[in-house]
Amino acid sequence: MSIGYKNNVRMYGSGVEPIVFVHGFGCDQNVWARVAPQFADTHRIVVFDHVGAGRSDLSTYDESRYRTLDAYADDLLQLCDAFDIRQPVVVGHSVGATIAMLASNLEPTRFRGLGMIAPNPCYINDGDYVGGFEREDVDELLDLLDSNYLGWTSTMAKVLMQHADRNDVEAELTNSFCRTDPDIARHFARVTFLSDHRDALPRLGMPTLLLQTQQDIVAPPSVGDYMHASIRNSELVQMAAVGHCPHLSAPDETAAHLGRFIASLTPTR
Repeated sequence: MSIGYKNNVRMYGSGVEPIVFVHGFGCDQNVWARVAPQFADTHRIVVFDHVGAGRSDLSTYDESRYRTLDAYADDLLQLCDAFDIRQPVVVGHSVGATIAMLASNLEPTRFRGLGMIAPNPCYINDGDYVGGFEREDVDELLDLLDSNYLGWTSTMAKVLMQHADRNDVEAELTNSFCRTDPDIARHFARVTFLSDHRDALPRLGMPTLLLQTQQDIVAPPSVGDYMHASIRNSELVQMAAVGHCPHLSAPDETAAHLGRFIASLTPTR
């Protein structure tokens, strides 16, 4: 089975330096349509779907394999091998940022830099650590997803976007949720929201940009501060954008921060 078919890999752009975009939970590669093309004149753009999302090959999904985020990180590394993607900058959103971090820790010399948009390594509050949710909140969210997936998608889209005046991006996010296989989404939600990868942060050695937004219920300010303190070569940027998906609601601001960060990195040779 080709990894390109399995993960619906798509590449475009006029440049040589690669940028790999990694989407988060409930989304697919289409969420990058406002940001990734802004780099197409100068970079080689790589987008793909996690197994179970978008137009990935659902037949390759194995619940026992994808019981942790490590399997998704392994898919990312296999993708880079298969397409000879050398020293890319990787940009991940939400749990996609965690997946990219895990991949980097598995192969520390693989990537040139990491852009993390609204990341959160642990969503559940734990002592002094404020991840954003109590365990019972997460259990309630997962129960709702189990009982009413379509209702959950519309509710979560409103909560994540935080834009009462942006019905267009809210609808886009809802449609993205609906393109994800419901059974796989339920499992991926548990893997995502019950995971704790705080121990991976100090091992991340590459230059890292942390983009944090206003009013983000999924990645509150405390998480950004914690990650910045834990990742030794990191920069934390507080965006003007609000909500959990600035690549949808504020693509120009998102691209501007990413562009400045990418330009600061040493080019590959």
